[in-house]
Amino acid sequence: MSSISSIIICFHPNITDWKRQLLENAVNVFAGGGAEHDDPVDLVPLHAKIGQLTLENDFLKRALIKAGLLSAKP
Repeated sequence: MSSISSIIICFHPNITDWKRQLLENAVNVFAGGGAEHDDPVDLVPLHAKIGQLTLENDFLKRALIKAGLLSAKP
């Protein structure tokens, strides 16, 4: 447990709780018996938001590079 907690920077009790939850619910996870979703997610607005944020990030990145406030290197 200590090696795992040092790799992902979290506390030992968290890992212990996660392991216990997995062992208790593993059958449901892998048998498809997990939480049921009543209404499907509409992906169109999510994809639109992703596109908008991508454009905004690209614009701001170019503006910061042009102003010399950001290195052009990735």
